[in-house]
Amino acid sequence: MSAPLVEVRDVNFAYDSRPILKGINMSFPKGKLIAIMGGSGCGKTTLFRLIGGAIKPTKGEIRIDGQDMHALDRQGLYEMRRKMGVLFQFGALFTDMSVFDNVAFQMREHTNLPEEVIRDLVMMKLHAVGLRGTHDLMPAELSGGMARRVALARTVALDPMLILYDEPFAGLDPISLTVVGQLIRRLNDALGATSVIVTHDVQESMKIVDYIYFIADGVIVAEGTPEEIRASDKSFVHQFVHGEMDGPVPFHYPGGDYRKDLGVSA
Repeated sequence: MSAPLVEVRDVNFAYDSRPILKGINMSFPKGKLIAIMGGSGCGKTTLFRLIGGAIKPTKGEIRIDGQDMHALDRQGLYEMRRKMGVLFQFGALFTDMSVFDNVAFQMREHTNLPEEVIRDLVMMKLHAVGLRGTHDLMPAELSGGMARRVALARTVALDPMLILYDEPFAGLDPISLTVVGQLIRRLNDALGATSVIVTHDVQESMKIVDYIYFIADGVIVAEGTPEEIRASDKSFVHQFVHGEMDGPVPFHYPGGDYRKDLGVSA
């Protein structure tokens, strides 16, 4: 297996006295596509923010390319973030900029490339996601799936070594969902990047990822390849993968005696 680009070592995080993550250990090898899954509120997005350096762990460390992310000074953190790409949920395109200017934004902010070179690079990135012909359009003129693909082109504009995807499949129709999934896989392989997907979409993710971590109640309850996860006999994983209504995650929120609530005597 490839050497890890990202190492999450015994990471704990709490909001005040409320624990969110408890002793998380993960390793993301270079060139691989990793999924982090779990129910709402399990700590996926918190972990995502920790990896990006937006918040600091209560305990433990996150090392990216050998550097402790939270020991970096302000300048070091900015330099590390320039090596990352982030696809936000629903794309988060700049609504008052054209498709071209959205993709060119990072190039203009973080490089001294001349405009003619930026133009060629932007067109190459848009061509890679099948949307070179949309460069003059505004985000409001795009469908949801097209907007997500433009956001993906912007995410890989600077050829990042680490790409973070926050629910990349949310709100997409079946065709767009498949297109975006395959683009994520192909772009990761073409760039030689390491990609991390935070997602609820089990079936689509299993088609493209190399490894999966399941989080529940702030701890890792299962991990493995898609084949190993499908074959798991752990009740939480089975319920999540197969979308079952009841199991370790119950259908009913805890409550008192049902008959009493209905005013029925015993």
